[in-house]
Amino acid sequence: MLSSYEILGPGQSIARRLPAYEHRREQLAMAEAVARAIAAKQHLVVEAGTGVGKSFGYLVPAILSLAEHQAARDVADDVVGKPPRRRIVVSTHTIALQEQLMTKDIPLLNSVIPLEFSAVLGKGRGNYLSLRRLAAATKKGPSLFEEQQELDQLRTLQQWAKGTTDGSKATWPIKIFPSVWDEVSSDSSNCLGRQCPTYKECFYFAARNRLLNADIIVVNHALFFTDLALRAYGASVLPDYQVVIFDEAHELESVASDHLGAAVSFRQVQFILNRLYSESTQKGLLVSLKMPDAMRQVVRCQFLNQGLFGDVEQAMQRMLNLPSVAGRTLRIRQPGLVANPLSPELKVLANVLRTRADLQDNPSDKKDLISAAERLNGLADHIEHWRTQPEESEVYWLEADKTKRGTNMQLMFAPIDVGPVLREQLFNKVDTCILTSATLAVGKKKSFDFFMQRLGLAGPNTLRLGSPFDYAKQCRLVIVSNLADPSQDKSLHHRQATEAIKHFLEQTDGHAFVLFTSFEMLNKTVRDLSGWMIEREMPILSQGEGTSRSQLLEKFKANPRSVLFGADSFWQGIDVPGDALRNVIITKLPFSVPDHPLLEARLDAIRERGGNPFNEYQIPEAVIKFKQGFGRLIRTQTDSGIVVVLDPRIKTKHYGKMFLESLPPCKVEVVSL
Repeated sequence: MLSSYEILGPGQSIARRLPAYEHRREQLAMAEAVARAIAAKQHLVVEAGTGVGKSFGYLVPAILSLAEHQAARDVADDVVGKPPRRRIVVSTHTIALQEQLMTKDIPLLNSVIPLEFSAVLGKGRGNYLSLRRLAAATKKGPSLFEEQQELDQLRTLQQWAKGTTDGSKATWPIKIFPSVWDEVSSDSSNCLGRQCPTYKECFYFAARNRLLNADIIVVNHALFFTDLALRAYGASVLPDYQVVIFDEAHELESVASDHLGAAVSFRQVQFILNRLYSESTQKGLLVSLKMPDAMRQVVRCQFLNQGLFGDVEQAMQRMLNLPSVAGRTLRIRQPGLVANPLSPELKVLANVLRTRADLQDNPSDKKDLISAAERLNGLADHIEHWRTQPEESEVYWLEADKTKRGTNMQLMFAPIDVGPVLREQLFNKVDTCILTSATLAVGKKKSFDFFMQRLGLAGPNTLRLGSPFDYAKQCRLVIVSNLADPSQDKSLHHRQATEAIKHFLEQTDGHAFVLFTSFEMLNKTVRDLSGWMIEREMPILSQGEGTSRSQLLEKFKANPRSVLFGADSFWQGIDVPGDALRNVIITKLPFSVPDHPLLEARLDAIRERGGNPFNEYQIPEAVIKFKQGFGRLIRTQTDSGIVVVLDPRIKTKHYGKMFLESLPPCKVEVVSL
C-alpha cells in the first residue's frame, strides 16, 4: 500500500486534500505543522485566528497520517516490529463544535479524500440505556419510585427501547427524570458483561465496539478528563490512543480541574441512600430484596448524613457570620472542620450489601448490591479525604447551592495546579498532543507562556496564525473613555454604562450582544433598560431569565433587532454569522474575582513562590477571555460591525495595552459620551 505522500508527491498531499473552498495559506501552514508533529511524535500548540478553518487544518493531516501509519503496518513483520494501530482522539469543549465535526467536516473530508477511515462520537457510559437494568426497574417499579409520573416514564422508556438503535440519552425525545435514568442507565460497577442476558443487544457495548474499531474518536473535554482520571486507577472509558487533538484548548485548565478533583453533596448521598430504602415511602431496592438489617443501616446513615451536612452548614455560618449561606462558597484551610461519623457507617452499609450480594441467586440483583456498595465506599472515602485534607497540592472548599428545596451543601476539592498531573499522565505518555484555539497567545509578542505554564506543557512546537479576515475593514473597536472605573465606583459605572448601552444600541438598531462579567450586573441592566427597549420595540433576550443558551440564540437569529444580554458562556463558543449580530458591547474587562477558593488558592501559590498573581495569572486569563468576547463579532469575510468597550481601564491602566495588543489589527476609536 502506497502512502498519500507517495501517491501525490512530497508537500502536495495536504494541499490537495484541503477542500478548495476553504483552502487558505494559514490553513495549509497549520496542516503541515500538525503533520510534522504527528510524524515526529511531538506536541504542538497552534493559535489559529477566526476563519482559518482549524478543523480542516488538523483533520486532514490526521487522516493522512492514519493512511501512512497503516501502510507501515502492512509492510512490517507480523510478529516483530509491527507498530500498534493508530487511533486519534479529537476533544472539544462545546457540543456545537462536536456536531460540526460529526455532521459536516468529517463527512465532507470522507467524500473528498480517497482513503478509508472511520469516525465516531464518544459518550460516557452513563449516557446509554441498560436493557437489563430497564427490565429490572420495570419489575420493581412500584417499590423503587415514589411518583406516578416516574412509573409512567419508565413504561414510555420500554416502548422507546424497542425502536431505538442508539439507546443514548441524547436521542430520548423528552427530558428524563434523573431518578429514572439513574435506575436504567449503563453503569460499569453494575455490568454483567458477557454474562448479561441482553449483552448482544447492549447499546453501550455496541457503542464501545464502534469506539474500538474507529480511527477517529470525537469527545468533549469533560469525557476526556474523566477518562484520564480513571487511567490513574487502571481503568478507562476510551480505548488507547496515540494522538489527541484539543480544539477550544483555552478551556483545558478549567475542565481538567473539575474532573481531577471531586465533590460530594448532601443530596448526592441522600439520593443513593433513598434508592436503597426510603423509610417514609417504604420503597427502594432493599424493600424488593427483603433486607431489613440493611434497611436499618440505611436509616442510620440517612440520620448521620443529615447531621454531618447540618454541622458543615452551621460551621460555614459561623465562619462567615451569616444566618444563611445559600449561594456562598468558603475555602477550608484547616482539616477537621467537623467530626465525620458518616463515613464509617457508610462503609458498614457497603459491607452488609457485599455480604448479601454473595447470597443472591439473581445475577442482576447481585450486581445492583455490589454497585451500591462501591458507590457508598467511594462517597465515604471522598468525605473523609475532604475532612482530613491529606494533600498539600489540593484546595478544599464548601459550596452552598440554592435549590427549590433549600440549601444543598457540597464538599469540594481539586488540584491547585493541574500542570504536574497533565505532564505526568498525558504529555509524557501520549505520542502527540495538538492544542489549538483562536485565543491562546497574549500581549504584543503573542506569547504562549501563560497557556503552557498552566498546563505543565514544556517545550512544544508552537505556531501562531492570524485570521484571514480583514479586521481593519470589517471591524471597529470603540472605547468609551469617560466612564467611571468599575473597580473604584461600581454604582456610578453601572449608571453610566447603562446610558452608553442605549447610545450604541440605537447606532445599530439592536443586532447586539451585551456581555457581562456577573449575573448581578446583567440582571440590573436588563431591569434598567427594559422600559426604554420596549418603547423602541427591541426584543430583550436575557440569560438571567434561565432560558437555555441554544434557545436564546435561536430567538436572537429569528428576531434581527434583538439584544441578547449574556454572561460567562456567551463570551465564547457562539457563532452568529451575518447581519443578525453587528454590535458586541463588553461592559467590563473580564477579570476573575478572586473569591472562588480554587482561584484564590492558585493566586496564593503564585504569591508564595514570589510571583505577582495579578500580572502572571489574572491579566493573561482576562486577556484570553476578552479575545473570546471580541471574536463573537466577525465570523465570516462579509461580516462587519463594532465592538464597544465600556471599561476605561483599557486606556487608563498600564495593563490595558496588553488587551489591545492581543487583538487582531483593527480600527480603534476612543470616544467620550
